[in-house]
Amino acid sequence: MARILVVDDDADLLKTLSMRLRFEGHTVTSADGGPAALSTLDLEVPHMVITDLSMPDMDGLQLFEAIHRRFPLMPVVILTANGTIPDAVRALQKGVFGYITKPFEGVALMREVDRALAISSALGADMPGEGPGESWREAIITRSPRMEKLLAEARRMAQSDASLLIHGESGTGKELLARAVHASSNRSQEAFVAVNCGAIPENLVESELFGHVKGAFTGAVRDSAGLFSSAHRGTIFLDEIADLPLAMQVKLLRVLQEREVRPVGASKSHKVDVRVISASHSKLEDEVTAGTFREDLFYRLNVVSLTLPPLAERREDIPLLANYFMQSLALRYAKPVNTFGPGGLEQLSAAPWPGNVRQLQNVVEKCVVMSTGSVIPATLVQSAISTQGPELLSLDEARKEFERDYLTSLLKITNGNVAQSAKMAQRNRTDFYALLARHQLEPSHFKA
Repeated sequence: MARILVVDDDADLLKTLSMRLRFEGHTVTSADGGPAALSTLDLEVPHMVITDLSMPDMDGLQLFEAIHRRFPLMPVVILTANGTIPDAVRALQKGVFGYITKPFEGVALMREVDRALAISSALGADMPGEGPGESWREAIITRSPRMEKLLAEARRMAQSDASLLIHGESGTGKELLARAVHASSNRSQEAFVAVNCGAIPENLVESELFGHVKGAFTGAVRDSAGLFSSAHRGTIFLDEIADLPLAMQVKLLRVLQEREVRPVGASKSHKVDVRVISASHSKLEDEVTAGTFREDLFYRLNVVSLTLPPLAERREDIPLLANYFMQSLALRYAKPVNTFGPGGLEQLSAAPWPGNVRQLQNVVEKCVVMSTGSVIPATLVQSAISTQGPELLSLDEARKEFERDYLTSLLKITNGNVAQSAKMAQRNRTDFYALLARHQLEPSHFKA
C-alpha cells in the first residue's frame, strides 16, 4: 500500500480523511499546513499528497508549486469547497493532478486516490523503494528526498539509450546507480558489464575493451570477444572514465560514433549495440580544461548526467544504512548483534564520512566484528569511527583553531611582545589584545 501525505488546517477533516485512507490500508502522514507538510517531506517522501486549497500562511496551490519544484512527478490532489472550484480548475491547468470537492464521498475520494497512485506507479514518480514494482532500485537504501528525486530522474533517463555520465565522490554508490538504471531500462534482460578503467594496465586496455584475435600479441593464445561485445544489447559501465589513457579515448570515441568495434589484430570491425554509462569522482570538465580528457569524448558521454550527493548531505540515510549493514554483516559473521546501543546511531549520524557509504559500511563491519554481545555500545562505535582518520572540523572550529595557532606562533616569535606581534599580524594593539583575550592567551607566558 502507498504512503500518503494529507494536509489541512481543519483538525476534524484531517482526522476523518486520515482514518478513511488508513481503513483502505494506506500509511498516512498528516500536516496542519503547508510549512509543516514541507518539513515532513524532508523526512520521508510519500507516493502522493492530498491538500486543502484554502489554508493560512501557504495555500494548497503554493504548496503544490513547492512540492513540484522538488518532485516534478508526484501527484498532488487538492480538496476544495464548491465556491472555490474555479480556483481548482486553474490549479489543474498548472499541473495539479486532480481535485475533490468538500464534503467528499468516500467512494469518490478513493477513486481519485487510486487513479493518482496508478499514474504515480506507472511513471515511477519519486517514490520510495519498498513498494511493488520497485525492484530495479532495491539495492539503493534511502529515505532522503534528494536521493528520491535523483532516482526518479534516473528512471526517466533509463527509458532512452542516451549515454549517461554519473558524477559522485568515491564511495557514494555510482555503480549501484548505474545498475539501477540498467535494471529499469528495456535492456534489463541483457548483460550489465562493469569496467574499472583505472584498474586495467594501460597496455591491455584496448584488448580488454574491444577484444583481440589469436596471435595479435604475445600471450594472445585464443580469440577474446572484449567487454563491449560481452555487453551487446545490454549496458556497459565505464567507472573512473577519467583514468582512460588519451590514446584509448580516441578509440572509444570512434566506437561510440560508429557503434562498432575492431578487436586488436583483426582486419574487420563488427557492430555492437550497447548503452554506455560512465562515471567519475572528478569533474570531467576540469579534466578537459587540463588537457587530460578529450572534449569531444566528454560531450559524447555527457548526453545526460546525474550527480550523487555525498553521505554528509543525506544524513537522514545514515541510521537506515547502518542498521542494514549491521543486520547483513551479523548474518555473514554469525554474530548475535541486533541493535546499536544508546548514542551509537547519533555518533554515526554526526561523523563527517569523507569516504561516504563505503566508509560507513567499513565502520559498521568493525563494530560487528568486535562486538561481544547483541548490542553495539556507543564506545565501540566511537572507537571504530576514530580509526578512520581525523574528524573534520566545522568551518568555525577550523577558523578558531587556526587563529589560536597563528597567535601562538606570533607570540613565540616575538617572545611575547604584543606590539611586535600586532605589527606582524597587521592589526592594531587593541584588536590584537581582543584576539588574545578571546583565546585566553597571556603574552607574559611567552617571554624568554
